[in-house]
Amino acid sequence: MCGIAGFIDSQLSVDEAIALLTGMLRAIAHRGPDFRGQWQAAPVFLGHNRLSIIDVSEAGHQPMHYRQAVIVYNGEVYNYVELRQQLQALGYRFSSDSDTEVILAAYHAWGQRCVEKFVGMWAFALWDIEKQLLFCSRDRFGIKPFYFIHRDQRFYFASEYKALKPSPLFSARLNLPQIYRTLQLGWIAHPSETFFHCVQALPPAHNLVFQNGRLKVYRYWDIDPEANLAGLPPEEKKARFRELFLQSVRQHMRSDVPVGGCLSGGLDSSSIVSAMAHLYPGSQIKTFTIFYTGPDGVDERPWARQVAEAYPAIRPYYYSPTSDELQAHLLDFLDTQEVPVPGSSPFSQYFLMRLAREQGVKVVLDGQGADEYLAGYYHSFYRYLAARLRQLEWLAGLAGYWRHVRRQRFGAGEALSILAKTAVHWLRDENAALKLEYFYRFPFLPASREAAGFAFTTPFDGRCRFHQHLYFLTFYSVLPNLLHFEDRNSMRFSLESRVPFLDHRLVEFVFALGMEDKIHQAQSKYILRQSLSGIVPEPILQRRDKKGFVTPGEVRWIRGPFRHLLEQDYSGLDMLNQRRVKQLLEQYRKGDNRHAKMVWRLAMLKLWLSRL
Repeated sequence: MCGIAGFIDSQLSVDEAIALLTGMLRAIAHRGPDFRGQWQAAPVFLGHNRLSIIDVSEAGHQPMHYRQAVIVYNGEVYNYVELRQQLQALGYRFSSDSDTEVILAAYHAWGQRCVEKFVGMWAFALWDIEKQLLFCSRDRFGIKPFYFIHRDQRFYFASEYKALKPSPLFSARLNLPQIYRTLQLGWIAHPSETFFHCVQALPPAHNLVFQNGRLKVYRYWDIDPEANLAGLPPEEKKARFRELFLQSVRQHMRSDVPVGGCLSGGLDSSSIVSAMAHLYPGSQIKTFTIFYTGPDGVDERPWARQVAEAYPAIRPYYYSPTSDELQAHLLDFLDTQEVPVPGSSPFSQYFLMRLAREQGVKVVLDGQGADEYLAGYYHSFYRYLAARLRQLEWLAGLAGYWRHVRRQRFGAGEALSILAKTAVHWLRDENAALKLEYFYRFPFLPASREAAGFAFTTPFDGRCRFHQHLYFLTFYSVLPNLLHFEDRNSMRFSLESRVPFLDHRLVEFVFALGMEDKIHQAQSKYILRQSLSGIVPEPILQRRDKKGFVTPGEVRWIRGPFRHLLEQDYSGLDMLNQRRVKQLLEQYRKGDNRHAKMVWRLAMLKLWLSRL
């Protein structure tokens, strides 16, 4: 994992271009402190900050030249060992043990379709000297970032916004629909849009080609809606899931530097850490857990200890940030994210990644992705019930509802809320439900009721709304946000974070399964729980509560170490409905916490704008 930057711009002199590229790389030095390299053949300039993970020798430095191509690359291709063997059989020879060289050879052998063979996370820019074209690609889920600015014959790219700001093409003009989506829906990523009008993101699972001033962006992968494995025998499903999951963890462990694990105590991170210890029983594995005590605290240490006790080779580290630390690191945290952060959980992750790096770990495995495509969220259950009703499976739907209420020990009010939300998703598709949430969930609206542009399509349109919802979570709303914070927080501390649940072979398999394989008798992530029995401690497999990576920030922090944020001058937010903003803040100051999440979002937006 590294930082990349570069451009094609014939309007700059060589000296101007080198100075500019040096400044761009300096802005993202934290992403790769081990080596900085540049390559030029005017008007093409490529730069790279290296975080050495695989083949840490000089042979792995970038920009890397191979035959008629030069690359700057951020990420890991985990199946590089297998691809290298295939390429050697075709006559290719290698001078390093890096996955970077494998990408270059793969491009030479298979052209732009080489990315279809990759398993991993990546964002790269490859200059084809012979064809005089720039070929860029981003991994299937957008684990690694890729931003660019294009105007006429000029093209700039980088791993983060801050590296593009020195560009002569950059403008700080804001993209207001993205701000509205962040406030109303909590989204900080939306396929190709960013917070700046001039900056675009290369969408996940897309390639980009820039040649002779012309830009082409196209999709190279998607979920196959026709794949249907719901009819497989239950034991075969479990065996296949277990095989794919363990294969993913095994390949994600490939590294020439120490690897640790993030351990929240929840099912997903516990599954990954348990699998690491199961596969490598003789290796010490450092794990990292953040906790908070006191009123509104979140302390998952008892669950994390279940995993540590099951596998003695695990060496756990626990940490609780103090109020003084929260206050001292707030601005650095916000500058690291580069967006108005819509919730407090990423701040805890910031401290988690810092803890891992302080303990000498350079790579961590984390649990992002499972909740989205395995239906781990409570709101996925409403869609499941609605799907049952649409299929006229009334008894199955009713039975699932009562099991869910009893399993979660919900009271009458919560039980009625589930019925109401189920009715909404029975009657409306995902786009229509989103419009309701956008305009009515919070007592707050933009100054204009103009739509925020959140309409989306999925390959499941017209076939299965439940799987449309899971696709939407994975590719449009929740997961892109989490992956943004995963990248920024880990790279802030020069740490590579890997997410084994996002091996596309595993994701494709799960999407091809039926609803009952995700939610069965009111139990979420059913196939995961069934498949990993004997690896993950049983009490964790049977956990009923869904905590997520939660923090007490929206109330305890805003009323504590961040209380000064309430005194910011919010009158300058002229893109918002000022009357509602004022009303919301006054209610919160008087002790009303009902809309604490929105107050947090407003506070972070105002602070972020002040630092542009």
